[in-house]
Amino acid sequence: MAKNDDIKLTIETGSPEDGGNAGQLQASDVLQEEASSSVSEEKGEKPEHKLKETLKKIKENVHEDDPRPSQSLTLRSILGGDILTAEMVRNHIWLFVFIVALTTAYVAIRYQCQQDMITIDRMNAELTDAKYKALSSSSTLTEKCRESHVLEILKQNRDSLLHIADQPPYIINVPE
Repeated sequence: MAKNDDIKLTIETGSPEDGGNAGQLQASDVLQEEASSSVSEEKGEKPEHKLKETLKKIKENVHEDDPRPSQSLTLRSILGGDILTAEMVRNHIWLFVFIVALTTAYVAIRYQCQQDMITIDRMNAELTDAKYKALSSSSTLTEKCRESHVLEILKQNRDSLLHIADQPPYIINVPE
């Protein structure tokens, strides 16, 4: 069995205002109890009873609101997934839900925007084709409406009564 001086374990459960020494339980005390339990075993007492008493003392001195030992945040702990403990996830669940909702909305809006851009490009191509057709029709109509072209058609159709005027037009002034 080891000597009491070899192992020294201190569990501090006090608040920082108290200096952290309010409920110290040292391993030497536990070892003394184990030594006394080995003596008491010889007397007929149960070692389980002593173990339960020791655990009870430890539980009395440890509280939930005690600060946890701080872990250093390293790249290895982040990549290893140590940062995603149950407590951290529980505390930030609404943040995770919000991030997932924003990501889903971003993807949906981007998809809709791309679909709208494809529709706009297709409609611009149709508009360009319609403009070219309108320009072509307009040039054909302008060509057919020229005076020289109309006169040529009239000459080809000799049965028409229309002809070019020999005299200039008269201007008639009507007094009011």
